[in-house]
Amino acid sequence: MRRRSFRPSFPRAVRALVRAVTGSAALVIGSAVLVIGFAVPVIGSAQAAPANFVVGVENINYLPYYAGDQGRYDGFARTVLDAYAADRGYHFDYRPLPVTRLFRELVAGVVDFKFPDNPLWQAAVKQGHAVVYSDPVTDYVDGVLVPPQRYGKGPAAIHSLGTVRGFTAYDWLDRIKSGSVRLEENPSFSGLMMQGIAQRVDGVYANIAVSYQTLEQRLHKPGALVFDPGLPHSRSSYRLSTVKHPEIVADFNTWLAANRVRVDKMKHDWGVDRGLAEALR
Repeated sequence: MRRRSFRPSFPRAVRALVRAVTGSAALVIGSAVLVIGFAVPVIGSAQAAPANFVVGVENINYLPYYAGDQGRYDGFARTVLDAYAADRGYHFDYRPLPVTRLFRELVAGVVDFKFPDNPLWQAAVKQGHAVVYSDPVTDYVDGVLVPPQRYGKGPAAIHSLGTVRGFTAYDWLDRIKSGSVRLEENPSFSGLMMQGIAQRVDGVYANIAVSYQTLEQRLHKPGALVFDPGLPHSRSSYRLSTVKHPEIVADFNTWLAANRVRVDKMKHDWGVDRGLAEALR
């Protein structure tokens, strides 16, 4: 007996609807419709969700640059990174971590990006890893603040120097090692500033913008200490880094260049550019 080939039967209205929508031939198999040569858009479908990235940040208060010690990330860094993310349709999730652990999370790929970073930092931890850095996001100055009456007296007048514990005064290492300058560490920025104001040390070595923020916003003692650019100091930059997404860092560089005026206003609004002009004199 001759076997009949199976041809699924569907209502005429369904077949007509497929032809009307697709404008091309279609195979109707079981309950599925296979459209050949034409993609049918789904009306009312949700837009694609933004790409999510984890940015590893330091869990300390280092305003005006950033603060990640109160369960929320804030400061200049968030302002500029959020602006970039919004322009590109990304979402950045900021993850505050201890500074030392943050470097390990970066090279292990646990976080997508790290801010701030610098090629000179923790070189031993990064060895063997292809860490990619952005162009400078903002420059900074580390230097010595002194009481106004001690301003301009030169390095020979500094016999004791205060720093925040764990902070390296690179510009003074030779003098510290030779014994001509005594180093005294303080566990907090506020304590360090008070140490300088009370003249228990001849000067305090710290980030200039953070020092001014501490004096004005936390201690309410503006002008009690001033940056002396005539004393050894260093200028460097904060950058965004990654081992996972070099293409996004490259695009971030493009965005920085195209939005220079906008980013400069963010710097000024947050006060991260304080001390830079004096350091150039």
